[in-house]
Amino acid sequence: MNKRFRIKKNEEFSKIISYRHSKAGKVFIVYYEDRKQGNARVGISVSKKLGNAVMRNRIKRQVREMLRALVDFDSCGLDLVVIVRKPYLEQSFSENKNDLEKMLKQVII
Repeated sequence: MNKRFRIKKNEEFSKIISYRHSKAGKVFIVYYEDRKQGNARVGISVSKKLGNAVMRNRIKRQVREMLRALVDFDSCGLDLVVIVRKPYLEQSFSENKNDLEKMLKQVII
């Protein structure tokens, strides 16, 4: 995922979460906000409860890969914050990708 499609600043995370539009599932919580500029941006949050730094970074890489396959960043005008929950560790990559796809279909429509 290109860096211009990422949300990195804590203030931006807080702003999107405080907007309070969200969808929650077993594995992911997706907060979203309309974006005036063209392309979509994504921030990923993984709690320390899911493992050490190596494990959290691995989860973030996997979620970025899922998002790269599922979201058309140039045409989707949303800012998204994806929060990963503990059941992520119990499922396979493909099951997690299916769960994320279901969440994004609810958000993007």
